[in-house]
Amino acid sequence: MWLALRNLAAKWAKAGPDFGQWGMTLLRGLFVAVILLVVDIAPGRAAADAEIDAAWLESAFPGAAWVGPSDGSPPTRKVTRPDGEVAGYILSTQNVVRSKGFSGKPMDILVAVDTDGIIRGVRILEHHEPILVIGVSDADLTAFVEQYIGLDIRSPVSVIEVSGATAPAIDAVTGATVSSIVINDTILRAARAVAMSRGLLGAQGLVLEEYSAADWDALFADGSLVPLRVSVGEAQKRLAEQGGRLFPEGVTAPPAETALIEIAFGLATPARVGQNLLGQKAYNRETADLAAGDHLIFVGGSGAMSFKGTAYIRSGVFDRVQIVQGDRSFPLHREDYRRIADLAVGGAPVLRDLALFRVEGGRGFDPGMPWRLELLVPAGEPSETDIRAVFAGAYSLPDRYRRSDVPPDFADSAPLWQVLWSGRQTEIAVLAVALTVLLLALLFQDWVVRRQRLYTWFRVGFLVFTLVWLGWIMGAQLSVLNVLTFLEAVRTGFTWDTFLLEPLIFILWGLVAVTMLFWARGVFCGWLCPFGALQELTNRLAAWLKVPQLQIPAAVHERLVALKYVIFLVIFGLSLGATPLAQSAAEIEPFKTAIILKFDRNWPFVLYAVTILGAGLFVPRVFCRYLCPLGAALALPARLHMFRWLRRRSECGNPCQQCAVTCPVQAIQPRGAINPAECIHCLHCQAYYYDEEVCPPLLRQRKLSQRLAAAGD
Repeated sequence: MWLALRNLAAKWAKAGPDFGQWGMTLLRGLFVAVILLVVDIAPGRAAADAEIDAAWLESAFPGAAWVGPSDGSPPTRKVTRPDGEVAGYILSTQNVVRSKGFSGKPMDILVAVDTDGIIRGVRILEHHEPILVIGVSDADLTAFVEQYIGLDIRSPVSVIEVSGATAPAIDAVTGATVSSIVINDTILRAARAVAMSRGLLGAQGLVLEEYSAADWDALFADGSLVPLRVSVGEAQKRLAEQGGRLFPEGVTAPPAETALIEIAFGLATPARVGQNLLGQKAYNRETADLAAGDHLIFVGGSGAMSFKGTAYIRSGVFDRVQIVQGDRSFPLHREDYRRIADLAVGGAPVLRDLALFRVEGGRGFDPGMPWRLELLVPAGEPSETDIRAVFAGAYSLPDRYRRSDVPPDFADSAPLWQVLWSGRQTEIAVLAVALTVLLLALLFQDWVVRRQRLYTWFRVGFLVFTLVWLGWIMGAQLSVLNVLTFLEAVRTGFTWDTFLLEPLIFILWGLVAVTMLFWARGVFCGWLCPFGALQELTNRLAAWLKVPQLQIPAAVHERLVALKYVIFLVIFGLSLGATPLAQSAAEIEPFKTAIILKFDRNWPFVLYAVTILGAGLFVPRVFCRYLCPLGAALALPARLHMFRWLRRRSECGNPCQQCAVTCPVQAIQPRGAINPAECIHCLHCQAYYYDEEVCPPLLRQRKLSQRLAAAGD
């Protein structure tokens, strides 16, 4: 490998003595840094061995005699003492709540809870968090999770970045606050679910066994059942907005106010609901095989459309109705469907479709929290599309079915992403103001760049803001791993909850998606990338100190530009298989070292980042130009942008090369055209475009005007 790099440097040397010497030095430094980096990389996760070793068990439950097999719902392992008394339970968060990390990949944590609801042991079995895989030792992770030992799961636990908050509070892993919050939520949700199911907290929270007679109207009056009605007109309007039709062309539609479908639904597990609807025998039969934590949902419908459809017969999943709670969807499967022949409740209307659906407790459905039934009305035309109009009916469990001794935090807890957003309102506001100022400057860029001093100070000032506040303080550095997480989510089942966990990152990605249509990748890469800002600021300082700036020959530059696309494709290919390998390969981005961890990392990582920055003193934004896989990922769709904001003259490129020579990323081609896939929209060329002292066409025109004026005098 070293010989190949040396031969490449020798070829580069033909382009010029300065660049050849610089290239050889740079390659040697990069090669040594990468080799040391690879050697130093260690797995960032504990061994994925779910077996409970004796030492960990003894520390959690001293004197425990026996650990049973995993059983029950949710599944746990019972720990008993020599006298047969239950000491507590050991659970896997993956088995209990299907836990996922900030990366969107599975996370599994072993948690021990005693019969008093106190956490006695925690051990991370598996995770794929990018910030934790490389750079955070197993000892750091162990120290983090051991803070939970001795905490009562009834009490709220907050995660803080530094010590000093009121107890109970957990110190986050340095540089990994969001991942720490996700781990905190995972441990508490899983432990509380097990404690509730095993009666460790006094009650399961629901009044299921109490029965009293009630007719159809009474069940609606107290909220045990709720309605959902969709008219023909409403469905037609929603479908038309998406380019579809409710009925095929030529079919006469009923009047708009006609009910397309009317549904009654609600939780049928409580005896007062289920037994009144079905009758005692049928209710006992349907609840006899329910595991702990399982629940029944009743759905009855009438009207022109069936909520069941027929697709479930082939696919096994009902495609017209689903349950949604927070950000989680619970598809209704054929094996959990129970057909009802008739209703026993008095006063019930004639309903064409009747069904009970079992929702397994292990799927994470909490009947005590609000949920909704979503009806997906398919388009009748065009038939080849999958256009659907979504209508939702909200359901909240009536208070009569709740026990008063259940801790309120369990029933009313908001989704994790909402908690994170509400706690960062100040940071969100600051970012919103900064982005507004930036977008206004870009929209009125001609006014800005005509004022050289204003442009220079705005450019430098915003880069300092991006580096210091957005990068070093907030840690809002986008990465190619975010792209891979998004692609993986699209491939395996997209949900918003993973992406909403980090508000600033989510907002930045939203801005990237929008501005891609206007300015290609330039807005992020040129203005909002903290590491890009660090490169440019250090290069500006180097230029001010008279450090020689090297111009890469155009032929060499064009070939090196392709390198970052190769790097991105390699990382993307690795992400389709072994995730830790892709995360290791993504360490070619020095973002975690230089921005997230602020160089507080093992020396090979620091050496690599410093080498990149050192090379950038001589070649502006050298990493952005040739190595950045994130830049490559954003550059791929860059040519789809709709507008051309950067002004050019006919003389640009022929004969004038002023902007091409001074472009910080050499995005201006020798013939004068700007490559949108490489341009970072720094507006440097636009400042020259209006500068009569720098732009040769303007300078020539000014001198000609002066001569004509002198001749006229």
